[in-house]
Amino acid sequence: MDALLILTLLIVIGAFAFDFINGFHDTANAIATAVSTKALKPRHAIILAATMNFLGAMTFTGVAQTITKDIVDPFTLHNGSTVILAALIAAILWNLITWYFGIPSSSSHAIIGAIAGAAIAAAGFGALNYKGFIKIIEALIISPILAFVAGYIVYSIFKIIFKNHNLSKTNRNFRFFQIGTAAIQAYTHGTNDAQKAMGIITMALISNNYIHTSDIPIWVQIGCATAMGFGTSVGGWKIIKTVGGQIMKIRPVNGVAADLTGAMIIFGATFIHLPVSTTHVISSSILGVGASHRLKGVKWGTAQRMLITWVITLPISAFVSALIYLLLNLLF
Repeated sequence: MDALLILTLLIVIGAFAFDFINGFHDTANAIATAVSTKALKPRHAIILAATMNFLGAMTFTGVAQTITKDIVDPFTLHNGSTVILAALIAAILWNLITWYFGIPSSSSHAIIGAIAGAAIAAAGFGALNYKGFIKIIEALIISPILAFVAGYIVYSIFKIIFKNHNLSKTNRNFRFFQIGTAAIQAYTHGTNDAQKAMGIITMALISNNYIHTSDIPIWVQIGCATAMGFGTSVGGWKIIKTVGGQIMKIRPVNGVAADLTGAMIIFGATFIHLPVSTTHVISSSILGVGASHRLKGVKWGTAQRMLITWVITLPISAFVSALIYLLLNLLF
């Protein structure tokens, strides 16, 4: 077995591992509000999230193609296999570290920063596809802001519509409705997040001349969807605790508003083939809903910690990926 094939197999295994970890790391994004309001029991919520994540991952490939060709050019990427493997290792390490500490960090930031860092280490800053890379960074920056504003507006509309309704009865009805919004949220999560690993594998296949187009092979799509579904089934209780209770006290009506907002922003990004951080979109939608409900009710210390993680993830993952690339380059 030649070295190129071994590297390719390692990348495929690493990409599946990344999606598996992404699944349990980001389970909280889709189900934390439903679990915290007791709309769903944790086990039922995880089964729902795993199923809908899988279905979402099998529906679209536009984001995967963006990852494949818009950060770097896989057809001309110098030492492409080593670059991609280094990026995967760095992103997985960051995901595991932030999961261990219960911090809702972004898998998207981690993998995008890692690809950029390893590519720069391999071929300098000229390796980046700046037009595509800047477009991706803009999406990562703008989407949480849109989610916060939309969450604020959606909940403000809810307050107007239901201002004369009995709060206890309204919350009971919304708890039932929240099962549907959690399913929608999990589906949209799958449409965006699972595609990043699909793009990584396709990059490796192009770089190593196994395929000659950026179209995503069906076996890659099925493999990544399955890995994310299994990962989701493991659960991510540390992050569920943060997202579901340490941002604000969530009631069913808040949860529905946040779920709808997050799903709307994520699916909008998927529709135009842009990767976004589902973690930060959903967390920002909860912050927007909380600010609309009662400004003092939001735990801004948690929000600050999340913002710091949001800012540092991309450069740290880029730096770690560059170091790992240099080490792997010595080995291979």
